[in-house]
Amino acid sequence: MNEPGLRDIFDEDAERYERARPRYPASLTEELVRATGAGPGSRVLEIAPGTGKLTVDLAGAGCSITAVEIGPNMAAVARRRLAAFPAVDVVVAAFEEWELPPEPFDAVVCATAFHWLDPAVRLPRAARALRPGGLLGIVSTHHVAGGTEDFFAEVQECYERWDPATPPGLRQTRESELATDTSEFTGSPYFTGVAVHGHAQEITYTTEQYLDVLLTYSNHRALPAADRNGLLAGIRELIDSRYGGAVTKRYWHELVTAVRIGA
Repeated sequence: MNEPGLRDIFDEDAERYERARPRYPASLTEELVRATGAGPGSRVLEIAPGTGKLTVDLAGAGCSITAVEIGPNMAAVARRRLAAFPAVDVVVAAFEEWELPPEPFDAVVCATAFHWLDPAVRLPRAARALRPGGLLGIVSTHHVAGGTEDFFAEVQECYERWDPATPPGLRQTRESELATDTSEFTGSPYFTGVAVHGHAQEITYTTEQYLDVLLTYSNHRALPAADRNGLLAGIRELIDSRYGGAVTKRYWHELVTAVRIGA
């Protein structure tokens, strides 16, 4: 299982997470609703909703949602954002330990958090939560080449100086070069019909907005304070002095869907 300290670190500043992290592109949400049938009358389990970045859009599709979030601060923000949707219930628990309800769900979804779950139990438990023929939807997010490409090449010097875990000469990969690993799903005895859907978006950030985003990433927050401050100061100087106080970042969101095999 991933180190609990990193998994739980997001809960330290839930308000920043809500403010800085981007929403998912509308095309992805529409694809997820279409692929999983998460519309009116359906029951959906969302694993690790965070502050509800995806949940709000799913709730807007009319489905009933049980959202299981490990962080109490994140859950509190999600409840506030979802107050207008009485069919959404946010539960504070680790998915691996949460007691599954007796009635199975029509769909199980997880956005940019599946990798934090215990790989020994995450897929079997997701399968147990689903009815036969129910749909699984897993979203992963990648930071890929695009946007202000020169900045993302130059900024590696800041990371190599302040973060010893940074591989030298690291460069971003283009989405066309990503090799989606679906073996966990295709090799599972619980699922069939595995499919992958890709959705891109580019977001322009001011210097302050970009630093805000960086402070929502676990590897940045886990750095010693002196190193983190040095890294952020170097990045601030680079954006302000060479890029006019703004940079554009490209995201590639992959949606993996699979069908629960009948019991």
